[in-house]
Amino acid sequence: MSAEPVRCRRERWLTLESNTIIAPLPAGLIGGFGANLRRFCLVLHAQGQVTTERLTSILNGIGMEISKRQVVRILTSRLEDFVAEDRAVLRSGLATAPFISVDDTGARHARRDGITTQIGSARFTVFRTGRSKSRLNFLSLLQAGGEDYVINDAALEYMRRRKVAPEVVARLAGHPQTLFKSQMAWYDHLVRLPLDVFDRTLVREVSEAALWGAVHHHGLMENTVVVSDDAGQFRIANHALCWVHAERLLQKLMPKVPQQAKKLERIRDQVWALYRDLKHWKLTPTEAERLILAKRFDDIFGQRSGYKDLDQLLVRLHRRKNELLMVLERPEIPLHTNASENDLRACVTKRRISGGTMSADGREARDVMLGLMKTCRKLGISFFAYLGDRLGLNGPEERVPFLPELVVVRPA
Repeated sequence: MSAEPVRCRRERWLTLESNTIIAPLPAGLIGGFGANLRRFCLVLHAQGQVTTERLTSILNGIGMEISKRQVVRILTSRLEDFVAEDRAVLRSGLATAPFISVDDTGARHARRDGITTQIGSARFTVFRTGRSKSRLNFLSLLQAGGEDYVINDAALEYMRRRKVAPEVVARLAGHPQTLFKSQMAWYDHLVRLPLDVFDRTLVREVSEAALWGAVHHHGLMENTVVVSDDAGQFRIANHALCWVHAERLLQKLMPKVPQQAKKLERIRDQVWALYRDLKHWKLTPTEAERLILAKRFDDIFGQRSGYKDLDQLLVRLHRRKNELLMVLERPEIPLHTNASENDLRACVTKRRISGGTMSADGREARDVMLGLMKTCRKLGISFFAYLGDRLGLNGPEERVPFLPELVVVRPA
């Protein structure tokens, strides 16, 4: 790579109204720097995890006079098209994916702790960073950019499942207005109903229901399974529990005598044997074998060893049978969240190398570019070629299709 100064001559017109019109610069230019440099910076920063300081040093080293502030502008400015494509990727994925695997990790923004949530499947990945890791926040992310609240059958069912008072459900269901364009409009509706808006638990549960109704209203998550590590915010309808995280609870037990250690080891062996058989069953599922595997689950988690802590944990895991054995109803879903943890490594690495972000543009740029990079990898597309196409550097024979379209058509 080398510095190549280019002089752009732009037409300048003076109208009869004494207004000046100047021809625009070529597409892709930011602060006098071209699209090739922009692609170079984006690839090194997002995919190569190169910090802005080191990136500035590299560019200065090849003879380019550029400041760190200008490098930051190149990385965070004029990303509207990328943001829109990333949002469309999430919308397409939630509308068509048979499952999503989710996880989160800590993040720093504006010198405060935050949370980066990962949502992905075999076809796509997106990241979203915010202050909260609540279920309200997660449901708002599942709207893929939407901000409305909707009371429909999905919302009413959610409230009944959460055991909201029947009179509250009836009041919301009987009101003629069911769609609210913003959070303020929704809260105003709750005040006018009236509901006890000082009951924080009630307001939270009906708001979660309205967000879930909005997700379905937009045609998203209609039959999608959510596979998670059992974090509370991810427990919504069609939830499956990661077997690796469930077994990790057994690992955390601390036997006091050799007999307890032997009992624990025996049960862990049984759990892993069942896990291996579930993996094999997924490849060629049969109804007869499905019933046998369900019976084995009851036998393993229904036994009592005399080791109190172990027995309590077995009871607890047995209550989660439907979530742990969701794979018997939906063989296409994974048994673990390893893919999510792999996706989040990029965010963890970036946090350790670069710390946090300061501006909203920087936070959005980090989430969007990391998500698009991961999506390109899952779709078998070069991230370098993708950026070249979107920045107008590729020829007709190197065009990269719109990623949301590939997310829809690619087999799960």
